[in-house]
Amino acid sequence: MKAGYVTILGRPNVGKSTLLNRLLGMKLSIISKRPQTTRNRILGILTENDCQCYFLDTPGLITPRYALQSALVDQIKRAVDDADIVLWIIDPSYKQEDAPEASLLDFTAKKVLCVINKIDLVPRSEILPLIDKVKSYEVREILPVSALTGEGFIELKKTIFSCLPTGPFLYPEENISDKPERFFVAEIIREKVFSLFREEIPYSTCVVIEDFKEREGAKDFIRAIIYVERKSQRIILIGKKGATLKKVGEMARKEIERFLGRPVYLELWVKIKEKWRKNRAFLKELGY
Repeated sequence: MKAGYVTILGRPNVGKSTLLNRLLGMKLSIISKRPQTTRNRILGILTENDCQCYFLDTPGLITPRYALQSALVDQIKRAVDDADIVLWIIDPSYKQEDAPEASLLDFTAKKVLCVINKIDLVPRSEILPLIDKVKSYEVREILPVSALTGEGFIELKKTIFSCLPTGPFLYPEENISDKPERFFVAEIIREKVFSLFREEIPYSTCVVIEDFKEREGAKDFIRAIIYVERKSQRIILIGKKGATLKKVGEMARKEIERFLGRPVYLELWVKIKEKWRKNRAFLKELGY
């Protein structure tokens, strides 16, 4: 038996969450076209035959500007330290001079696999020069893939499995994550905010599940609070006569029901928590 931790590392918007979902064969990590959607270190568990992988999806690596971003960078560093294998994700826009993730990696100490994602977006002739650039690092393998189409994923999984250390499984084979259901419910709600709003609102919101009750013979009851930083953001998020918040709730409820496999009653509230992204005490309450 083989088992190990596989950290997914890369800049914002290179497709790390889409790649994790493709590897697992299901949607576990939320997805948005906007960068820096992922805020938490998400563990996805893949068990196939005699191999068990613990994939750690990390936030996009950036230079931090406030407390929340500093906490996210700390998460990334811990995930790299914990890894048996690192999947270093880049895309065709990669440039060596602006790749801060490379500075985090001790290429001689870790099994680093460089995954070139989004190869479906460019001609093959543009991939070869990119491979030559990455060869300057001591990576174990360079693997071109498309997380969107699945191209290259059979080879990617084979390579990951071959690099796993020998050891017992840490989780039952049916487990897909170590996170509780309420974590994924909060993430689904936050994803819908990202999909419906622009500018600063998605980045100024966080979601807290205040109540989650499984009720026999009735729909599960979920009450969630969406925190924003300013009164103006609260007004926009709620919308005229609550129409916008209702739309967020309808979209989130449908996906939550698909994820849980059972009907739910979802109640959303919007509250103001000024400058919460810079409030270290509040960030600690949120688990950062």
